[in-house]
Amino acid sequence: ATKAPIAKVADQVSGVFVPVVMSIALVTMVVWLLLGKGIGFSLARGISVLVISCPCALGLATPVAIMVGNGVGAKNGILFKTAASLEETGRMDIIALDKTGTITAGTPEVTDLIPEDCGREELLSLAASLESRSEHPLARAVCAYCDAKDSDMLPVTDFRALPGNGLLAELDGERLLGGSVKYMKQQVQVPAAALESAEELAGEGKTPLLFAKGARFLGIIAVADVIKPDSAQAVQELKNLGLRVVMLTGDNERTAQAIGRQAGVDQVIAGVLPDGKESTIRELAEYGKVAMVGDGINDAPALTRADIGIAIGAGADIAIDAADVVLMQSSLLDVPAAIRLSRATLRNIHENLFWAFFYNAICIPIAAGCFVWAGLTLDPMFGAAAMSLSSF
Repeated sequence: ATKAPIAKVADQVSGVFVPVVMSIALVTMVVWLLLGKGIGFSLARGISVLVISCPCALGLATPVAIMVGNGVGAKNGILFKTAASLEETGRMDIIALDKTGTITAGTPEVTDLIPEDCGREELLSLAASLESRSEHPLARAVCAYCDAKDSDMLPVTDFRALPGNGLLAELDGERLLGGSVKYMKQQVQVPAAALESAEELAGEGKTPLLFAKGARFLGIIAVADVIKPDSAQAVQELKNLGLRVVMLTGDNERTAQAIGRQAGVDQVIAGVLPDGKESTIRELAEYGKVAMVGDGINDAPALTRADIGIAIGAGADIAIDAADVVLMQSSLLDVPAAIRLSRATLRNIHENLFWAFFYNAICIPIAAGCFVWAGLTLDPMFGAAAMSLSSF
């Protein structure tokens, strides 16, 4: 596993510590010889310094804590891919959360059907024909609803998915369109009443999908993706840890704000196209270290760009491969748990290093015979025992 930065520092300190201690032992022996002590006494003092100051405790301080931290994480379904990721996770300032599949359940359902220039059956049929070619969770929700209503599915050609905007295909020589309000306003004339309805739906936390065939506006199908039961609690725990929580989504502003309020995040960044998440993470990095939490294919660049990428275990394989930390239980509550575990591991490392240095600072002078005047000396065998105890 890749060494954590603190482990590299400990190795460097250990490397410097050994020659320094050998020098102290040699100086100790020479000084006592110059003071008229016998070779046996002087040699015993030098050997005591060597054995009691062996940097085993210093060398063990970091790897043992990292090993235990990784083990505790794995036992609780939190996999840190490297020692560096275990150390760095607790040093984040900002947590960026993808919405769909991370904060929300990722299984949206159709909630409203508003035909405009057609009947309900025609709207469902044309929507199903278009959405059946898409793999987006919203498309699957529309198709599931249409299947339940036994809607006819017509063969479309020249299908194209426009990430962050919508879908486009050919049917009976005419364009069949579906997508966001912003996208559809650029393609067809959307009635003012439909725009008002879409705005109301978005304000309720629903995602309005608009459909058109040729120049004819067909209507709206609204889809809602409820937040996971533990999302609000997880966000609150992250905020209690002193982190700023940001939600990223491609949804329109009103829908995103509604979900953001339910989850309790500090900031909502809406209308983010899939290829824009990476640049958003880069912008957030100007304000501190950023961890990105996501589960989808389009989250992979952002997971790689972030200081720490955290993938939901139930997500896409490419997201898991790109992440530094994987949450096997797919619970957002494991994000604050991972941060607490990282901070606890770092705290343990710092305590270990402190006691390793403190032990040497106290014991080396005793071993060198600095307190002979008070009748306090240290036999080399007891020095070796003390060294073993410090490692333990």
